[in-house]
Amino acid sequence: METQFIQFEEPEVLYQTSDLIYKDEVFEIIGICMEIHNELGKGFNEVVYKDAMEHEFRSRKIYYEREKKFKIKYKDIFLDRTYDADFVYDDKIILEVKAQQNVIQEHFKQTINYLAVSKLNLGLIINFGEDSLKFKRVVL
Repeated sequence: METQFIQFEEPEVLYQTSDLIYKDEVFEIIGICMEIHNELGKGFNEVVYKDAMEHEFRSRKIYYEREKKFKIKYKDIFLDRTYDADFVYDDKIILEVKAQQNVIQEHFKQTINYLAVSKLNLGLIINFGEDSLKFKRVVL
C-alpha cells in the first residue's frame, strides 16, 4: 500500500495520512461543510452555517451537541464562565464555525484552550467566509 501525505498550510510540515486521528470522521464533516458552502456560498453570519450543519447532522443521524458547555477549572474551583463549543461531533471532535475572511491565529490558540478544557484531542476550525471552504485541524 502506498503511503499518502497531506501538506497543510505550513509548507515545511508533512503529515502521513495514517497518523491523522479521526480521519474518517473529519472526512465526513468536511464533506458536509463543502455541501453547505456549495449551496449557500459565503457571506452569511455564522449562525446560518451552524443551522445548516445542524440540519445535516440530524438528517444523517449523526450524534452531535450544539453549544455544549464546558466548565473551566481553576486550581480547585470551577469558574462561573463556561466555554460553549459550537459543536461537539460524536463526543470526539470540537467544531468551531467561522464566517470571515481569514481564520486568524487567535482562533487557533482559542481552539487549543477549548481542547484542554474539554479533554478532547481534536478540533476543527471551519471557515465558510471565503470563496472556498477552509478548515484547520487542531490537535492537542
